[in-house]
Amino acid sequence: MRFNHLDTRKIGLIAALVLVLAVIVIASNKGLDFGGHPALFPVKVNNRYGYINRSGKLVIQPQFEQAGRFADGLAPVAMGNKWGYIDKSGKLAITPQFDMADPFAEDRALVGLGNRLGYVDDKGRFVINPQFEGAGDFENDRAPVLVANRWGYIDRTGKMVIAPQFDEAGNFSDGLALIRLGARYGYIDREGKIVINPQFEGAGQFSDGLAVIRMGSKFGYIDRHGKIQINPQFDQAGDFSDGVALVGLNRKYGYIGRDGKFRINPQFDDGGDFAGGIAPVWVGERQGYIDRSGKFIWNPTA
Repeated sequence: MRFNHLDTRKIGLIAALVLVLAVIVIASNKGLDFGGHPALFPVKVNNRYGYINRSGKLVIQPQFEQAGRFADGLAPVAMGNKWGYIDKSGKLAITPQFDMADPFAEDRALVGLGNRLGYVDDKGRFVINPQFEGAGDFENDRAPVLVANRWGYIDRTGKMVIAPQFDEAGNFSDGLALIRLGARYGYIDREGKIVINPQFEGAGQFSDGLAVIRMGSKFGYIDRHGKIQINPQFDQAGDFSDGVALVGLNRKYGYIGRDGKFRINPQFDDGGDFAGGIAPVWVGERQGYIDRSGKFIWNPTA
């Protein structure tokens, strides 16, 4: 499974990245990890990124060196060696000035200057100054941050609300956040209380009431009580989105429903999450987009 290329440069959310697939420790810079339901989706044509709509029509011409997903009407893009943000017309809304940039979440966007991370508003103004060694995105008024090699959580004002104490920590999702203590992974609530004891060798974030976990060499899914709902059986697996999850069997990828049955049979060399009814997939090194039936709406391009 490929993740948003922005995560490759983010010094944070190690847990959310390293756990979901056994073979991927850091997110690929070719991938997309969608959240919400964006109206436009990045595509790469002749080594430049532009955007298509859900029908597969190119609406923002390829012109950026890198590009991320839209959220709150803005998308991070790279021009030269700096990141800024464009609006849905393709015009610059925030001048490229950052060393990394994430999509917006709860009116905050994670950005980097040098080796420190902070958060800006939709005007590009810092609302939480760059100060963290690692950080993640906001959800439920919580974002994970790394301070002196320990992970804790801040609120949208920048106040530390869960003291740094974890070996790894992920974004909140469905009211729970993935954490690691020692070699095992579990989950906390927004007050920092452990609600699913660290017991898994690997895990992902909750979505649609389920979270991927690894037991031995196989991946399955648990519910919010920590009970297994889909038995570990997959070689790789990702988070649920739009009611389906990317899984891998015998080096091919397809999509399952919440019952664990395939909705789209394994046939792709890689894939990403569904959002707004479409998902990125790879055939070799070429990326395309499919709809919920598995039909291409954007044929794979280099």
